[in-house]
Amino acid sequence: MTGYRDLAADLRQRIDSGEFRVGGTLPRILDLMDTYGVSKQTVREAVGLLVDEGLVVTSKRAGTIVRHRTPVTIPLARYAQVLAPGGTRGPWETATAAQGLDGSMRLIKVETVTADDDVARLLDLQPGDGLVYRLRHAVILPDDVVQVQHAWYPKDLAEAAGIATTDKITGGIYGALIAAGHTPTTASETVSARPPSEEEATDLGIGGRVAVITVERVTRDHTGRPVEVLRAVAPADRLRLVYDDLPLTPPPGT
Repeated sequence: MTGYRDLAADLRQRIDSGEFRVGGTLPRILDLMDTYGVSKQTVREAVGLLVDEGLVVTSKRAGTIVRHRTPVTIPLARYAQVLAPGGTRGPWETATAAQGLDGSMRLIKVETVTADDDVARLLDLQPGDGLVYRLRHAVILPDDVVQVQHAWYPKDLAEAAGIATTDKITGGIYGALIAAGHTPTTASETVSARPPSEEEATDLGIGGRVAVITVERVTRDHTGRPVEVLRAVAPADRLRLVYDDLPLTPPPGT
């Protein structure tokens, strides 16, 4: 073993072979020093390289953890399935189930807030108007957080739809909106990429050099009223957004 790149290459091979399992930890620094006959600095630089590549994430409490890297495909078509009557799954649960994954939405926080200028503009409201804010984690069970979702709803609509609550919403938010007479009809999404914030990196279990995809979605009902602003963040190597079967030409007669 001559340097940190050689050490990183060997650890990478052991991770890829499954010797170090996903969600498990690498040996302690002292153990790696003893096994490979290298210095503490060499081990730290090798681990830092694996963090940059997105293979592991470090934690002061738990050590060096092997990341989950199974990609999740999120097709636009998931909305059509969710909007069908009688469904019990939301968009995330629908998309993950189609891939044989056990997906779930984990509610972190629900609170009443006032609209800032940006969210008020997107929801056709005035700054200071009441909103219901919902923070959720999109999870592959048991504990693989793939996406962090921030969502805002007009307060009157959220209360009418029964989503200003910490209770489980069967069928997801869209099902609740339909039941309240606000059928989601159009969704406009803006997708970009950037480095994660420190809080996002912690929530998603990634290093600071793993880029994240950000999605901002504004959903309108059949009357054209904005009913939801959602901002989602996910590791760029975990999420595949598929915009399938979009019309490229206007319908005849338009």
